[in-house]
Amino acid sequence: MSANTNKRLVAIVTGASSGMGLGITRALLERGYRVVANSRTISQSRELKPSADLVLVDGDIGKKETAVKVVDAALKHFDRIDLLVNNAGIYMPKPFTEYTPEDFETMIGTNVAGYFFVTQQVVAQMRKQKSGHIVSISAIVAEQPLAGAPISLPVITKSTLPAFSRALAMEFVADGIRANTISPGAVDTPMHANDDHEVLKKLSPAGRLIQISDIVDAVLYLESAPMVNGENIRVDGGAGNRKFALPQRNAAGGQWKTRYCWTPGRKPFSQGRPGSRAHRVAQRPGSRQTTSWRPGSA
Repeated sequence: MSANTNKRLVAIVTGASSGMGLGITRALLERGYRVVANSRTISQSRELKPSADLVLVDGDIGKKETAVKVVDAALKHFDRIDLLVNNAGIYMPKPFTEYTPEDFETMIGTNVAGYFFVTQQVVAQMRKQKSGHIVSISAIVAEQPLAGAPISLPVITKSTLPAFSRALAMEFVADGIRANTISPGAVDTPMHANDDHEVLKKLSPAGRLIQISDIVDAVLYLESAPMVNGENIRVDGGAGNRKFALPQRNAAGGQWKTRYCWTPGRKPFSQGRPGSRAHRVAQRPGSRQTTSWRPGSA
């Protein structure tokens, strides 16, 4: 937690009306934090109700006036800000050449401006306090895009966050302010409600979706670790350590199943010359270096 131990801690959570933001907000309240929660229409939430410890602020966090309103609410009601969780974000998968200028503005408005303005306002207050912590939620696909996946614009916006956190961490370390990033894999949230969960599970070596509780645990860990600063915590079951590809079909309707995925920064393993030891290992059943195709597989 924050170094401020004499008073109850105060947090701001954006994108708090559902999914990860809702889970983080609830967890912080359960642990004695006082919280200012934001989303476009959070005052209509059935899950969160205003209380002495919870202030709900409506508005588009990508607009500076909303960011100012959120921070003003925290200072008016609670007099300080110890934690900012930049969680608001949208995901718009589309072939790269089909994105429109309106798509671009929408994604940048939420996924970049939605972090920039509120963080700017919060840092000004944290500098006065000489303490504070900023946690921004990115995504593992920003550093490990999937072959064949139409996610270039989301990657543009989410990939800025780890670098943004590192820069903030170094710029304001002397002011007692920390900044970290969490990069989840596919999380079991309403955003993926209509997606094929069995396909999503295969994107992680752990073989399951990330749960909201996993993200909450990461936030709480970062809050409890005062010497962790400028870091990007992957919560993905290990998917970020390897390079995955979406299943590709050939003309016969078969499906390639990649059994080995190489680690970023390393050259892919060669299968070697026919007859060589490397080639024999690569062809061995179950070898991590093999790629197999089963005709007619689904």
